[in-house]
Amino acid sequence: VYCNNFWNSLSSNKSYLDRQRCTPHFSAIVFKKYTRTQNTFFIGPHEFDECRLDISVNDSVWYLRAQDPERRNKWIEFIELHRVNSGYGSESSLRRHGSMLSLTSATSGYSATSTSSFKKGHSLREKLAEMETFRDILCRQVDTLQKYFDSCADVSKDELQRDKIVEDDEDDFPNTRTDGEFLHNSNGSKEKLFQSLNPKGINGIDFKGEAITFKATTAGILATLSHCIDLMVKREDSWQKRLDKEMEKRRRIEESYISALNELKKKSHFGGPDYEEGPNSLINEDEFFDAVEAALDRQDKIEEQSQAEKTRIERSSPPPPEDIYSTSGSHRFSDKVEEMVQNHMTYSLQDVGGDANWQLVVEEGEMKVYRREVEENGIVLDPLKATHSVKGVTGHEVCHYFWDTMYRNDWETTIENFNVVERLSDNAAIIYQTHKRVWPASQRDVLYLSAMRKILANNENDPDTWLVCNFSVDHDEAQTSSRCVRAKINIAMICQTLVSPPEGDKEISRDNILCKITYVANVNPGGWAPASVLRAVAKREYPKFLKRFTSYVQEKTSGKPILF
Repeated sequence: VYCNNFWNSLSSNKSYLDRQRCTPHFSAIVFKKYTRTQNTFFIGPHEFDECRLDISVNDSVWYLRAQDPERRNKWIEFIELHRVNSGYGSESSLRRHGSMLSLTSATSGYSATSTSSFKKGHSLREKLAEMETFRDILCRQVDTLQKYFDSCADVSKDELQRDKIVEDDEDDFPNTRTDGEFLHNSNGSKEKLFQSLNPKGINGIDFKGEAITFKATTAGILATLSHCIDLMVKREDSWQKRLDKEMEKRRRIEESYISALNELKKKSHFGGPDYEEGPNSLINEDEFFDAVEAALDRQDKIEEQSQAEKTRIERSSPPPPEDIYSTSGSHRFSDKVEEMVQNHMTYSLQDVGGDANWQLVVEEGEMKVYRREVEENGIVLDPLKATHSVKGVTGHEVCHYFWDTMYRNDWETTIENFNVVERLSDNAAIIYQTHKRVWPASQRDVLYLSAMRKILANNENDPDTWLVCNFSVDHDEAQTSSRCVRAKINIAMICQTLVSPPEGDKEISRDNILCKITYVANVNPGGWAPASVLRAVAKREYPKFLKRFTSYVQEKTSGKPILF
């Protein structure tokens, strides 16, 4: 406020400011506020910058820069001259400016000037700063009035003492008058002949003016307080809306953060070998599972797109005579194949529905998947068993498409590549295949013997059984490598065909046949994958595989002669 009065008075004083010779050309003006303990005024050139001058008034400082040193010196000269002549910066001058400010504020009241505080640019902070100014002014006025009252008290005391002395002298010398000290008028009263007080009051203080400014300052304080209250009331709704908006923004940010965190967990972590499957892996089970699940989801999407875009190539291989499937053949693994077949026929076809050791983990329509939890040296070796019923296909057809490598890539989506290492007989072969890597798990490969057999029923009322068994073997042409973890498997696809007699003399159609499938899998994945992750993946992938494969067989056999 003082600064505004200073600049107004400066610009209006044409005798000190020649606008023709000293036009205010400043390249930059920077305003800065800091705390001062006393009312001060200072103007001076900068120590290093020859075009800069600094002006400080109370707690405000202006950093100004003229076009050249000559103009800067003119500004300093005229401003300093104006300050000296006007007395600006002295205590009385500051007090006088404060009184003028109080009068201006008080007389305005709730006028347009005061109510402009509600307009843009007049914040509560400005009103509080105005309150600070009023407080300083009021303190100075209280000190001034206190000095006046103290002086009045001293004068009154001296006059009482003097009057007492005069009365005593009058009693002693009633007719004596010393140089006009007392004058008896016509009605007997007496008049002081002392010189009257200075109109400005004691010690040069204008009591009436100070009383008016004191009253105006207090009125200004009350008005400003009222404005502050009105501002706070008017802004309460705005603040509440702002708070609600911030809370809503915070809620959305928290939701976005949680969503991004969950998304990050599903994405692959590229942290080097320490964040992959291994004995010293730094990734925990939850992160491992999230990464594997995300990778499997991506593979499923890619597979769906590729299946939608490509048209399956029609392949057909005439099935060999049925009698070749009746024996294990004559090769070096014949006895092992026969042993595996008999074990599956003995144990795999047993009903596990009432066995407490088997848990039903998935049930979708006719398909049921059971699991028995087994761990050995920290490695999950859970046997899985699935039962399913598929209409319109025979056991021979299901096993044919499961065993023949010609159709393998049509329905198996987890294989990266495979090759037949050795063909042992017409119904047996050794196969090496590598599976697609699911990060952060290590890539797996498997070397196994695959044999297809037909088991005749002992009772003519029982159906024949078709079986494909796959079990791990060793072979010199497919040694283990450091690139993959070698998994061990013992898998069997066991199928039986049930035929319902057609009506009348009609021929048997695919509507009259039903294939009962029993799929068993004993897999040792090797490596260091967490048990919970392996079980979750098995629970997810085995039902998908069984549905995908049986749908493929139904599609391939539709409209073709039935292969019993």
